[in-house]
Amino acid sequence: MQSTDSPHEAELRSGERFGFGANWWRFLADVSNERVEDATNSLRQMLERESLNGRRFLDAGSGSGLLSLAAYRLGASVFSFDFDPQSVACTEELRRRYGCDASRWQIAEGSVLDDAFVAALGKFDIVYSWGVLHHTGNLHAALANVMKAVAEGGTLFIALYNDQGWRSRYWRAIKRQYNKRRFLRPALVLLHAPYLLGGRLMARALRGRAREARGMSLWYDMFDWLGGWPFEVSRPTEIVQFCEAHGFKVVRLAVVGKRPGCNEFVFRRTVAGF
Repeated sequence: MQSTDSPHEAELRSGERFGFGANWWRFLADVSNERVEDATNSLRQMLERESLNGRRFLDAGSGSGLLSLAAYRLGASVFSFDFDPQSVACTEELRRRYGCDASRWQIAEGSVLDDAFVAALGKFDIVYSWGVLHHTGNLHAALANVMKAVAEGGTLFIALYNDQGWRSRYWRAIKRQYNKRRFLRPALVLLHAPYLLGGRLMARALRGRAREARGMSLWYDMFDWLGGWPFEVSRPTEIVQFCEAHGFKVVRLAVVGKRPGCNEFVFRRTVAGF
């Protein structure tokens, strides 16, 4: 008898994908006005804009929908999509919870690796994809597709896991075990929680930051970090060179150095490169 699983469900069942949407759904219980304001401020700061009035904003891999909500609050017309049906449901729930106009915030299920789907969306003034493209299984194809969605003169804001050499290979092995051998999950959480929670709490205190950046949660970020699969890493120079070769110029770059996490890139599209 043939399986009726969707591609997403089949990957979850086989251990080839982490349940990002399920983790985001649990995170929704912690979404507060303070978190929304933190997310909105983070978008303002990296884009160096106080308002997105009149701008078309694409959130490629919307996750919880929190940053889509931030873009909406800044005045953008937003289109959000995600491969994970539960992430789509999370985004829809935030739109409902905050009473947003569905005509100015559209939400769909789709894959950033689906060339036809992305092409049909058209061009956007701002394309945003934070911590998503390295979880698709084909980072460079996903990056190429989101680049095609940026209008000439538009902005691309992405965040990608930093290549930390042997550390990245260690985390790759942990993530593989987390998804393939579910009975190991409690032990993996107990083993790594002191570092992923305690270490980050200490670092945050030293930086004088009261809350997590972008309105995120240390607790749910820990599960995302331990389980986030597929998993690819990249070096900043590699990403800058790839984007520059296709008509983009880097305007902001924030790197994590030796710390685990994502390098953030803001590019401006200068010419049609595809």
